[in-house]
Amino acid sequence: MSIPLPHDHIKPFNDPEKTKKEQVREMFDDIAAGYDKMNRLLSAGIDLRWRKKAIRMLKKHNPQKILDVATGTADMAILTCKMLNPEKITGIDISEEMLKIGRQKVEKEGFGKQIELLKGDAEAINFPDTSFDGIMVAFGVRNFENLKKGLKELLRVLKPGGQLIILEFSKPKYILFRKIFYLYMRIVAPQMAGWFRQNKKAYAYLNESSKAFPDREHFIELLTQSGFTACTCKPLSFGICCIYSARRLKD
Repeated sequence: MSIPLPHDHIKPFNDPEKTKKEQVREMFDDIAAGYDKMNRLLSAGIDLRWRKKAIRMLKKHNPQKILDVATGTADMAILTCKMLNPEKITGIDISEEMLKIGRQKVEKEGFGKQIELLKGDAEAINFPDTSFDGIMVAFGVRNFENLKKGLKELLRVLKPGGQLIILEFSKPKYILFRKIFYLYMRIVAPQMAGWFRQNKKAYAYLNESSKAFPDREHFIELLTQSGFTACTCKPLSFGICCIYSARRLKD
């Protein structure tokens, strides 16, 4: 059994009766309607550039069956279809409300035959071993209830030689920029969420979970311990987030 990390104990709400997974699901169900708008607003659209950079790192491997973990409203799945045109993308998420919006977007973009969105748990993926030749997770791993368990599950369903790409927030290296970033995340983001009738606690959790996440070399070490190889980290936008790349060894 995987021993939980300190990060695993960061929860959206102060409710001792509910697990982190239950709270994360409720949080995303609650903010689903305004999630895309808030993402674009809080990041000034930069998150779309980050996503495209991550997808380009998959391109050279030409994956045809891709798993999009914590797919949310299917932004990554839709962008990947446009950029890579794979045979099939399966998106999983624990929030049914996010998936409902994602399915509407998929149909609107005309990708109904290529993209399938399913309710699913990243720590207990309902697919056989070695099912996918590419896996991507955008801003989702810090929401895992047990990060180590989740990473091992990603390895299990990835084919030998398959590529994993993870996009996640990180702690900026430059002290001044880090202070400004944390001030923005601690005060501005929750306040803006309130203006748009979004749950302030959800965006306060974004700040706390990002600060607690074992980023950069610490996350590389966790990927390696989980069985991945060729693990790399590429910081973006002064280190606000990072793209992690890893592979499963060929047989």
